[in-house]
Amino acid sequence: MQEQQASRLLSRYIKHYESKTKRSKQLFEHASSIIPSGTSHNIRYFEPYPFFARMASGKYIYDVDGNAYTDYWMGHWSLILGHSPKVVVDVLRERSVEGTIFGTVNEHVLRLAELISKLMPRGEMLRFTNTGSEATMYAVRLARAYTGKRMIAKMEGGWHGFNTDLMHSVNYPFHMPEGKGILEEELRYVVALPFNDIHGSISILDMVRDDLACIIVEPLLGGAGCIPGDRDYLHALQEYARKSGALFILDEIVTGFRLSLHGAQHIYSLDPDLFTLGKIVGGGLPIGVVCGLKEVMRLADARGKTKGDWVSIGGGTYSENPLSMSAGVAVLEYLTRNPYIYSRLEMLGDEARRSIDKVMNEHGIRVKSTGIGSLFLTHFLKHGVEDVRSARDVAMCSIEMQRLYHFALLSMYDIFFLPNKLGAISIEHDNIDIRRLIDASERIASDIAFS
Repeated sequence: MQEQQASRLLSRYIKHYESKTKRSKQLFEHASSIIPSGTSHNIRYFEPYPFFARMASGKYIYDVDGNAYTDYWMGHWSLILGHSPKVVVDVLRERSVEGTIFGTVNEHVLRLAELISKLMPRGEMLRFTNTGSEATMYAVRLARAYTGKRMIAKMEGGWHGFNTDLMHSVNYPFHMPEGKGILEEELRYVVALPFNDIHGSISILDMVRDDLACIIVEPLLGGAGCIPGDRDYLHALQEYARKSGALFILDEIVTGFRLSLHGAQHIYSLDPDLFTLGKIVGGGLPIGVVCGLKEVMRLADARGKTKGDWVSIGGGTYSENPLSMSAGVAVLEYLTRNPYIYSRLEMLGDEARRSIDKVMNEHGIRVKSTGIGSLFLTHFLKHGVEDVRSARDVAMCSIEMQRLYHFALLSMYDIFFLPNKLGAISIEHDNIDIRRLIDASERIASDIAFS
């Protein structure tokens, strides 16, 4: 019944959205004629069309039609200091006149590398790349080289970027290919585990134990639904990797410096052999980092070796560029000076999760807001679903109702979540913003309940 009501409401919300984003509509129609889907990142498209951003500052993002939205998408969750923070803008203004790319080594690289290693001691050595996708690709390559084994174990719903090795069991139904152009034989050395299910995961791992190179896991499933890993589950995976001679890889591209100054690995007391970073560590500029123990990372040292004796890790033309390196240093130094921000962000996140659930449930709409710290996402529970602990649980929730909710926030209340994606709170958000979000959620719940 709720979804039938939602369909009627959606038409109203779309009409209102179209009335205030006419220029964006024109630009998107033009973009669609020269760019597939009208955008170079699939998830940035949403119906009827995405607004076109003009600028962003602090907690706001402004579109070409003059609308200002309170932003919870925050640049794919990468902007913990908000849009265009002064510490980053100042250093970029200074650095850009010196050169945007040197194409060679520079001291800015060393400064960022030393900061990361200091804050995350398991990062004894590291390599910079342009994207998180490259970092995870190199991590599993290192694991295969170090162990001499082939199998990769990842999570159902686990997202590690668009590299072929890890484009497996990302979206439900998990047994189906993720798209054309990916050959079945390319994925024969990858298995998917049910997240937060120790028994189910161990059963699958036992089948590939003798050829298991690594287990790679996000401590919080990001794209699959903002689901925190159970401490016991993550430790069970780490222990299994140790006992089987495989490497334990923690993908902290989303969580690194988002949940704490020392990553999710500190919160969960984990000791990964390798881990990956991105997003926040680039200060809002492109970056990826593969980090880990010296004995593993030294496999990428090509000096004095033939190509059969080292692991080929590139980095890309723009890796180590002085702008990304300097922006990353500026952000990490700010976070180091102001570690109290994490408790404040967690408080705001807790309030959002708790209060959104409360106002929705009071209107007879069953929801569950997941997340940890400053990350959160509200799921609309269907009959038979009582909790959200895995990507399979998310698949059993109402994606349509979630899309309606996020679109209503955007259209009617100028609050931006990318539809069906988790939200991120920055230090620019405050209690008033969270209160506005809760009040808007209550009005949307009332619209749904009484439509």
